[in-house]
Amino acid sequence: MIHWLEGEERQGRFHPPVLREEPTGSHDVTWGEMVEARYLRAYRGRNVSMQRLRPLIAGLRREFGVPYPLAHFTPFVDSRHRFLLEIQDRLDIPAGLRMVYQVGDGQLVLDNRVLDFLDQIDFSETADREARRIHPLGRNSPVVIDPLLSSGAATVQGVRTEILAELADAQVPVEEIAEDFQLPISAVKAALAWEWQPDAA
Repeated sequence: MIHWLEGEERQGRFHPPVLREEPTGSHDVTWGEMVEARYLRAYRGRNVSMQRLRPLIAGLRREFGVPYPLAHFTPFVDSRHRFLLEIQDRLDIPAGLRMVYQVGDGQLVLDNRVLDFLDQIDFSETADREARRIHPLGRNSPVVIDPLLSSGAATVQGVRTEILAELADAQVPVEEIAEDFQLPISAVKAALAWEWQPDAA
């Protein structure tokens, strides 16, 4: 993900960052960058260049005046779908990267990847509708990523999932881990499912 943050040079050409307007020299990930990375990762494995999305994200930055537009709900509300369609058309965003489509009856619908992303995010009820919590395994899992808990590390009921995984890696039985932390066994198993999946982030 570092090249999404800082950009990279390939074949003598510099490709700017996707998540940031400009390189900062820092590999530290902000909350907004973490949320936007959740959206972009839906395109992994599809042989899609993230640089194709950069102009769209830049356009959304300008329109909404925020550095991380995908970390806000505002671009996705019904009244904004027409704007999303127009900016996609203007930037010639290919079909495989589009956020919104116009179907046969003229209705505008969000792409399933957008809907899946929105289903993982809790947005604040304030006017800016900023993302405030991520459910990385979906809302049926107790695993959450919250910038106000454990410095944004994944947790179950306030306990870092990485701590639970370290104990399980040390051959401590799941039942004992659950008892020590006063967690349901299902919560410990969910934490392990998160930590042991490839590329948990």
